[in-house]
Amino acid sequence: MASSSPPRPVEPVADLPSSCSPASHHPLKFITDIGLTVSHAESKVSPCQQADGSPSADVLEPEVTLPEDILWKIHALMPMQDAARAACLSHSFLHSWRCYPKLIFDMRALRKQTKDFINRVDHIMQNHSGVGVEIFKLQTRNDFSVHPSYLDRWLEVALTPGIKEFVLGLPIENEMKYNFPGSLLSRERAHSIQYFHLSSCMFHSVGKVGCLSSLKTVRLHDVGITEEELCLLLSNSFALEHLDLESCYDIRCLKLSHLLSKLNRLDVQSCKMLQMIECSAPKVSILNYDGPTIPISLGGSLQVKKMQMTSTDVPNLLHYASTKLLSIAPNVETLFLYSLYEKVNTPMVLGKFLHLKYLEIKLFIPTRSPDYDFCSLVSFLDASPNLKMFVLRVEAPTIESGLIPGVKIGEDFSLASCVWKHHHGKLKSVIINGFHPWKTMIELTRCILGYATSLRHLILDTTDGYHRRNFAKCSPLGKDTFNEARKAVVAIQTYIEGKVPPTVKFKVLEPCNCSKCWVPL
Repeated sequence: MASSSPPRPVEPVADLPSSCSPASHHPLKFITDIGLTVSHAESKVSPCQQADGSPSADVLEPEVTLPEDILWKIHALMPMQDAARAACLSHSFLHSWRCYPKLIFDMRALRKQTKDFINRVDHIMQNHSGVGVEIFKLQTRNDFSVHPSYLDRWLEVALTPGIKEFVLGLPIENEMKYNFPGSLLSRERAHSIQYFHLSSCMFHSVGKVGCLSSLKTVRLHDVGITEEELCLLLSNSFALEHLDLESCYDIRCLKLSHLLSKLNRLDVQSCKMLQMIECSAPKVSILNYDGPTIPISLGGSLQVKKMQMTSTDVPNLLHYASTKLLSIAPNVETLFLYSLYEKVNTPMVLGKFLHLKYLEIKLFIPTRSPDYDFCSLVSFLDASPNLKMFVLRVEAPTIESGLIPGVKIGEDFSLASCVWKHHHGKLKSVIINGFHPWKTMIELTRCILGYATSLRHLILDTTDGYHRRNFAKCSPLGKDTFNEARKAVVAIQTYIEGKVPPTVKFKVLEPCNCSKCWVPL
């Protein structure tokens, strides 16, 4: 809890419409499939909101014959704004409004300025009984700032026994650094929570947290928490299925116990101080990791079927994957490898990914290493005898594309670096997005055409994916990008088109000649 004295409360604004009179609102009708109709009369009605912002006692009471519990269920199914309006019309709905179960505040969706947003949230939370809350979500914008005492007060109301979903999304890199009070997650309040999401705050009072026995999903983004505190937080969360950590810079060694027997998805992104991942949970089937190449151990688990590894800060992720990945996830079926660039060619994989069926490789800045041989990527194909689809995505700033050796149209070159003694009998589809007229990229494509005897589809995209942007409509290309794509098309026509077997459906995606595609810069 914040120790400093809270500021003078801001003047509350309405959580309900400022007036329910026909002059300001059309008649409201809430019709359910069981035949209930609550309508706003066309007669003169006094405003339903008093000076303090609460609904007036002088509201129009509709003729309702349904039991109170059914009315409450109907009210709970309404969106929050409609539920507030209904409370303006009916004493029954007014009573259930103070126990409304879904408290969802999204500053971006409401398009409110910070002061107005704080006023609205504060007024609703002050008038809520704290009973019946099942969902609490507070999503803010970067310009949001509030005294911690307000957050303390709101969370005291929201975190009550029976809550199932909790989201506190404070702005990234904010100066508040709110210290989430672990005492609010006492035993009585904690046991019902299934979804818990914190963003941009500190969470060091984990020792005061009760047993999170129903917890299924934990998402911590930009949260100050150490590995010891995280371990304590999850120590009794045996129902946990998904753990998502992003930008948690105080975690250096992530260790997950085998007692997390239901954990099936692990996301770890941008935890820059992380040095090791050691996960003994036996059923992890999805692993997403974004960060530097570090030792990763899944405790000999054979369950990982889908894996994504991204490295945008340091190079050579493909080299790491070719040498380490088999020991991490030998039974992976879907694999995404996103590398900054590669300083060295991809070595032969020592072993086989016998279950791998989909492989996607992306190079963000290949021009940083112009000597990289794209043909060396065939080592992944050779290590994946059951691979069915291979996607290569290449992003290269047009201004730097000339750094990689290209071909001179008409020259002949050898494929000696890309000759294999045997063939691939399962690969059916290949997509190269960001195809450039680079010598080794042309060699790679020709090699695949001769190597993959089962190939049925080949797509070469020279537009860097522009054909898919803006809902498949033409998007403007700079002059240099347009000219580079044209060179790639000529290279394809010269060196690849004639090598395509008649059994392969071959497609080249190129910029068209419309005025939208080419915008001279």
